[in-house]
Amino acid sequence: PFYPGALYLLSIYYTRKELATRISLLYTGQVVSTGCSGLIAAATFSTLDQVKGIAGWQWLFIIEGSATAVVAVFGFFLLPDDPSETRWLTSEERELCILRISRDTVGQQARGSTWEGFKQACKDPRTWLFCLMQNLHISACSFNNFFPTIVRAMGFKSTTALLLTAPPYFVSGILGIPFAWSSGHFNERTWHITAGLSLAVVGFAISCSTLSSAARYTATFLYATGAYSVGSVILGWVSNTLSQTPEKKSVAYALVNVTANLAYIYCAYLWPSSDGPDYLMGFSSMVAFAVTSIMCAWAMRVWLKKLNRSILDSSENEGALYTY
Repeated sequence: PFYPGALYLLSIYYTRKELATRISLLYTGQVVSTGCSGLIAAATFSTLDQVKGIAGWQWLFIIEGSATAVVAVFGFFLLPDDPSETRWLTSEERELCILRISRDTVGQQARGSTWEGFKQACKDPRTWLFCLMQNLHISACSFNNFFPTIVRAMGFKSTTALLLTAPPYFVSGILGIPFAWSSGHFNERTWHITAGLSLAVVGFAISCSTLSSAARYTATFLYATGAYSVGSVILGWVSNTLSQTPEKKSVAYALVNVTANLAYIYCAYLWPSSDGPDYLMGFSSMVAFAVTSIMCAWAMRVWLKKLNRSILDSSENEGALYTY
């Protein structure tokens, strides 16, 4: 529940031009933490394994879990539920925040019950296209669960492999922020998704075509940067498109998040140890997932362009149009 809740919280404060960058900052925290986890794991296994009779992986759970619990306590008291209840904003700022989001919403409707929002999200076929798009995107990112194994297959020892997983994550996290800013600044989604996932496809293709350790490690920077860069763009696009009511948007975020993470169930079978060291099945599947996600983005673009033409032809046109 954390991630869709965090996305919803950002979406009720920031407009379409601002949201992708904020989601990217959140996403970068996730990506960088993944990179740091390799460094923390390397340090933990080399220094704490079997200390006080506790295995290294158990120490890892204790360290990372404790830090998360402490941050969660602060978050409970610091994070607001709604702009109208934000204590650190003045009454004028709260009104302005609500008005900004209202003016930025296409086809805004009156608030209803959570159940009504659930029905609205489920009945809107665009929700399911976004679910498919994000599921394919997450599928193309499934290499992350096997990243230490992929790097170790290049000929590095376990501890060295854990250390070498960090740089691609750090680079992708840093570059993802200006990428998301560009998407918001130019109010554009499809070409950014296409560019990011195309870069990932190049990296996956290199990994499919050679066993050179130098080439394959260089490719990790390409597919990590390309695949992770589009996450904030897609999730920001969900808010721009499915925000007719807050309830619909919150349910849409939950549906997109849940269906996307189903990828981790079946993608686990794409990286069997018997397929090493080239892992051709895994990397070729990543190419297919990335290309199909791009196709979903272009299908959504065509769909929204058609809806925009209908809005412009309508006598009820209020100026807000869909972004694509």
